[in-house]
Amino acid sequence: MCIFFGVSRSGYYAWTKKADKEDPDKQIGELIRDCQKKTRQTYGYRRVQIWLLREFGLVMNHKAVLRVMNKYNLLSKSRRKRKWVQNCESIHKYTNLFERNFNAERPNLKWCTDISYIPTKEGFVYLSVIKDLYDNFVVAYKVGTENNNNLVFETVKAAKREVTAELQLHSDQGFQYTSEGYFKLTKSYHITPSMSSPGTPLDNACAENFFSTLKSEWLHRYTPATKEEARLLLGEYIHFYNYERIQLKTKLTPYEKRCQFQETTSF
Repeated sequence: MCIFFGVSRSGYYAWTKKADKEDPDKQIGELIRDCQKKTRQTYGYRRVQIWLLREFGLVMNHKAVLRVMNKYNLLSKSRRKRKWVQNCESIHKYTNLFERNFNAERPNLKWCTDISYIPTKEGFVYLSVIKDLYDNFVVAYKVGTENNNNLVFETVKAAKREVTAELQLHSDQGFQYTSEGYFKLTKSYHITPSMSSPGTPLDNACAENFFSTLKSEWLHRYTPATKEEARLLLGEYIHFYNYERIQLKTKLTPYEKRCQFQETTSF
């Protein structure tokens, strides 16, 4: 056989010894497979590294995690590029209070908001969210079949319970945020509006980042059949994002970081 296949006798016996041994990466691979199953295969190797440490106390080099994920085809799905849409009609314009400073010292001090379209086989639905910049917690969201003022107003109303003094709410220059109704609503809730400069999506990158993550981790792999299915999927993902999804910077979920702040200020 060795002569026929053109291999050495020593090489053959070395192969037989390895064949009798269990794959040393098998156990780790199963743990990572379980992680990707629970997280809908959305975690990259750095987030998987944190997950292994949190769940099992397993310390692994990130390069080793990447190697095992490559070996067993457990890498996260790739993301698609974001398409930018600009609407320049306006009534009220506000100063950009953030100036791309997306850090917040406490919860409910800086919020960002935006709307994105979600394709379904029945047509588009529109997702409006408000995200807290302290911990990236999605404070409120609404899903509608029309991209109109009411969708934004209902999102702000849903977040009313979290409003505190000195709260700033940042948006782009979409027609909903420049409307008279938005002006009156934020004023009645004592919210200070902030607004991006025209044609500069990076000014609201904090909100755009959430939609990019949502679409790259879930929706680019599957188009919901109905608008109602999309509504359910979005609710499921936002719950996952708030309460289960580990963030690389903090190694905590948004909810865990939120609770951590409350615990430190209660003493």
